[in-house]
This record gives sequence, C-alpha cells and structure tokens, in this order.
Amino acid sequence: MNFAVGLKPLLAEARSMESLEKQLICPICLEMFSKPVVILPCQHNLCRKCANDVFQASNPLWQSRGSSAVPSGGRFRCPSCRHEVVLDRHGVYGLQRNLLVENIIDIYKQESARPLHAKAEQHLMCEEHEDERINIYCLRCEAPTCSLCKVFGAHKDCEVAPLPAVYQRQKSELSDGIAMLVAGNDRIQAIITQMEEICHTIEENGRRQKQHVGLRFDALYGILEERKKELLQSIAAEQEAKLQRVRGLIRQYGDHLEASSKLVESAIQAMEEPQMAVYLQHSKELLKKITDMSKASISSRPEPGYENMDHFSINVDYVAEMLRTIEFQTEPLGEDEADGPGEGSEAATDEDRLDSLEVPEAAEDVGPRQKPASSPHGETLMGSEMGTAMGCGAEETPLGMG
Repeated sequence: MNFAVGLKPLLAEARSMESLEKQLICPICLEMFSKPVVILPCQHNLCRKCANDVFQASNPLWQSRGSSAVPSGGRFRCPSCRHEVVLDRHGVYGLQRNLLVENIIDIYKQESARPLHAKAEQHLMCEEHEDERINIYCLRCEAPTCSLCKVFGAHKDCEVAPLPAVYQRQKSELSDGIAMLVAGNDRIQAIITQMEEICHTIEENGRRQKQHVGLRFDALYGILEERKKELLQSIAAEQEAKLQRVRGLIRQYGDHLEASSKLVESAIQAMEEPQMAVYLQHSKELLKKITDMSKASISSRPEPGYENMDHFSINVDYVAEMLRTIEFQTEPLGEDEADGPGEGSEAATDEDRLDSLEVPEAAEDVGPRQKPASSPHGETLMGSEMGTAMGCGAEETPLGMG
C-alpha cells in the first residue's frame, strides 16, 4: 500500500522545523538563542550573554573596572554584518529584547517535545479512503491498511490483525534483535580491548628486550675497549723502551764522532807546524790519543730485526666470526636472567666470561681458525661456553715484550 499521502505532510513538517531551527541559531555560540534575546540596530539577533561577551572582547578596558560594575557605553560590531553598534550608558542591557523571537523559540521547543509517533498517527491516512485511518495490518501482504480496504478493497481476501498487536510483536522482535546485536558488540569490544592490551604488552616487551640487548652489547664494547687499551699500552711500552735504547746509542756514537773529529782537526794543525822541535814536543801525545781513539770503537749495536714489532700482531678473525653467530636464546631464561640486564651480578658475570677470552699474539703462530661452538639446536653459546670454544688461544704464545 502506498503511504505517500500520509508521509508527505510529515516530511514537509520535519523540513520546516529544521529550517526554522537554522533561523534560531545564535551566530556567536552557534546554539539556539537563549533568553533574553536582544535585537541590534541592524536587525540581527544575539543572546544577551553573547552580546556581552562580544562587547567585553571589543572593550577590554571595561573588564578592569571590576566584575560588580555593569559595562556601560562603548561600541562593538555586529558579528553577522559588521555594522557598528553604539551602546548607551546601560550597555548591552540597553538593547531592546526581541520578544517575537523568544516566543518562536518557546513554540519550537513545545513542538519538538511532542512524540514523533503521535504526529505520525495524525497523518497516516489511507490513500484509497482518505477519511479512514490505518488501523489494521494485512498479514499476507505485510502492510498496514484500513478497515474499508479489508471489507471492500484490495485486502478483502487477506488475513488481517489489529495494528497494535502486530506493532507490539514486531517491536518485541526488533528489541530482541537489538539486544542480540548489543551482546555481540560487547563481545567484539571485549576482544578489541584484549587485543589492544596484547599490542601494549608486545610494545613493552619489545622495548625491554631492545634495552636488554643494547646493554649486553654495551658490555661487549666496554670489554673490547678495555682490552684494546691494554694491548696498545703494551705496544707503547716496548716501543718506548726500544726508542730509548737506540737513542742512547745514537748519543754515544755522536759523542765518539765529535771527539774523533776534534782529534783529526788537532792532528792536521800539528802537521802544519814548521818547527820540528815544537812538532816533536806534541807529536808523541797526539799519536797516543789517536791510538786510543782507534781502539775505543763502540761495538754495541741493535741486533738485526730489533726494530721489528710484528710479534704484536693479533688474529681476531675467529673471534669476529663467533660474534657474527650471536643469536637469541630459544630456551626460556631462568629467574635470575629474566630480571633484566640491569642486575649488577649478571653484568659482572658477562664481563668475567668475556675476560676469559685469550687473543693470540702472533699471526704466524696461529693455528687453524676455530669455528664458533654452537648448541645442538643451532644457538650460539655465550658466556662460559664461548670462553671454552675460544680456549684455543691459550695454546699460543702469550702477547708480551720481544
């Protein structure tokens, strides 16, 4: 059955109410006018409170006179047309109230408070019998109709039921459907909440494990830096010792060369002496000095290869290969390890384990490169297992002074 005749007036009334509501919106608070409503000289309307707010914003000096004093005088611009509004000594309270708009607001609120179904029942009339109200429901056609349609019209051969009974039954079915949907939504919301908690836990665990791994590697960096410092100090100590010895020999040879040069210069001057008697007085002593200088040769010299520092070479290839095999543990951590990387005892244990690593000193003395030890499950062994796997370095010549 077509309900266009009954619904059109209802839809037209709804559109009219909506259009009326738009006209009753304050341009300042964007809500329906609240009493009292004042009309400006430009014929635009404002809530008195909104007009007072605009006035206070345009005249900030009036606010400093105290909240008890009523703002008076001054001017502001209409927010709709920007027309300048000049106030008298009464301020915004001197503006005229728009009683017509206030009455329209009251009527609008009364109409809006009326139940929708009451309005609908007044307009739902039969299209074929315009004077008959729709009061029964055709069960076969599943459509509301009037009594005349059942007696004389299209539904005379159909089974009908009272409209309130069908209304209550379908309303009950709809209520049950709504309850079922709400229950389903509650379950879905519970699942969403649980998944959000899982996401939060994943983020927290990831952050904690990143910090844990970072601290472990920081400990490795610290051990490597400390060991590097020790090895460099060993090289620097032997370098300084060798340099001091060679520089001492250079000073001895320099002193010998200087004395020999002076003696040569004295001998040349003696040979230029023309008087034989004078020459013979000094020649014997001069010959003795030359003989002693010739016999006093310096025999101390650095042995061959003294400058070589190759014995300080190290081979870290197998250590680097072992570090590359560091992987996460597949077995669950114990209670002590699960406390996190911040425990001092655990950090000290890792440092003690890594201190046990021996670094071979000479590249030519290093045996076959050892492969990193791994567990039967393919995980890299850390700590004491790592030190045991790297124990091959203990058989090599300890790093020291040459």
